[in-house]
Amino acid sequence: MIEPRLSKDRGYADHGWLKAKHSFSFGDYYDPEHMGFRSLRVINEDRVAAGEGFPTHGHRDMEIVTYVLEGALEHKDSMGNGSVIRPGDVQYMSAGSGVTHSEFNHSKQDSVHLLQIWLLPNAAKLPPRYDQKSFASELSGRLRLIASPDGAEGSVAIRQDARIYAARLDEGKTVAATLAPGRHAWVQVALGELEVNGRTLSAGDGARISEETALDFKSRQPGTEFLLFDLA
Repeated sequence: MIEPRLSKDRGYADHGWLKAKHSFSFGDYYDPEHMGFRSLRVINEDRVAAGEGFPTHGHRDMEIVTYVLEGALEHKDSMGNGSVIRPGDVQYMSAGSGVTHSEFNHSKQDSVHLLQIWLLPNAAKLPPRYDQKSFASELSGRLRLIASPDGAEGSVAIRQDARIYAARLDEGKTVAATLAPGRHAWVQVALGELEVNGRTLSAGDGARISEETALDFKSRQPGTEFLLFDLA
């Protein structure tokens, strides 16, 4: 069973410096029919204007994954981490018992286009932790595991029974995935156009998937990029 969540139906917020589309309820956008899916709680598609950013703010008990599509975003946090997140990078922050952080786009002309992803943790009040890895050269023509509970295949280790894959496909190219019985999936199309088991999704569209074991993906546009979440 595949249930699309179309881009046009998502929540939307325009803060001037930040334009955001929400797949699930977030901030001032509330929809009781879309509060998350399994352990997946937030998928925000954000565009941060040039010379702007998120001021210092706090989180706790949330697994936060940032995936940049275009531009570069500087990160600083109360754990002492400082980095720049670029396309193909996966930044992970387990907020745990509490963390503060900020992000800033230093470009004078280009916005930053990113996906901000939150998952519920498997336990509360754990010590915060941080990781960042680049998969930019490993996404073409394949499903690359980028986050998992045990850090398998060099992926980022997260505190939840979830596996996140990313792929970038040329037009007409295909990849396939298998879900174990009882598992669920969410697909989020970041760029381009994608067929999922024959159903077409466009950029910004997502889909919840249950009671399926075989997933076939086919790109219908050059440079199609998407994320696949394998969820308990």
